[in-house]
Amino acid sequence: MSGLLITPLKGIPEIASDDNLAGIIGAALVNSAEGIQDGDILVVTSKIVSKAEGRQIPATDREAAITAETVRLVASRPYPGGLTRIVENRQGLVLAAAGVDNSNTPEGTVLLLPIDPDDSARRLCEDLRRQFGVTIGVILSDTLGRPWREGQTDAAIGAAGLRVLDDYRGTRDPHGNLLLASAAAVADEIAGAADLVKGKSSGCPVALVRGLGHLVLEDIEAPAGSARSLVRPAAQDMFRLGSDEAYSNGYKDGQNAATALRPRGK
Repeated sequence: MSGLLITPLKGIPEIASDDNLAGIIGAALVNSAEGIQDGDILVVTSKIVSKAEGRQIPATDREAAITAETVRLVASRPYPGGLTRIVENRQGLVLAAAGVDNSNTPEGTVLLLPIDPDDSARRLCEDLRRQFGVTIGVILSDTLGRPWREGQTDAAIGAAGLRVLDDYRGTRDPHGNLLLASAAAVADEIAGAADLVKGKSSGCPVALVRGLGHLVLEDIEAPAGSARSLVRPAAQDMFRLGSDEAYSNGYKDGQNAATALRPRGK
């Protein structure tokens, strides 16, 4: 087979805490026309993983939950009735509200992201590989906004069993130019493409991706398969500081400079 096939996996019911997610997805695969085979990749909306892992809390606790999940405030902006916070959360992601979300969850509740999305993806991948005897990859996806761009797209926040970056550095393009910086974030590209067939409100949280078997890894523990590795290290991030941080740092630097220049005894 050539080309790329992305299909929604039908038959996934509403997920509740402590549900056997691998068993539920496995049953849906058995009943699907496509089935599952070596080299396939499953893209799973992180919300159903959060539900299965009991990461659902009362909506009244949302603001406190955002604070608890926040490692670093990047930027904030008031709006009528509240405050939008862009933060770095425990998973290393920079996003609105630390990923605490009230979409596709029962009224009166909100969802926190999985505690360790890569570990969740590994366990799901292991269980499905064991069920079907095939070598597959799993991506956990979530919807993220993007600096400088309107709208949102799905990206990989957890992954296992596949290479998340397709690194072209050190190779040459068709014109013979040496590529020094090109590395395709294929896990994010796959997550975004899968969202086109899953949809935001269709109740289909899993998509099957076929035709990218060259990205699937035998070793489920391989560091190259970690979505966390897609987070740019702070020392290499030219845009790490948000507006709040930049203002705070600039203010402190100004205060320190003024103190240093002030004559002694004044």
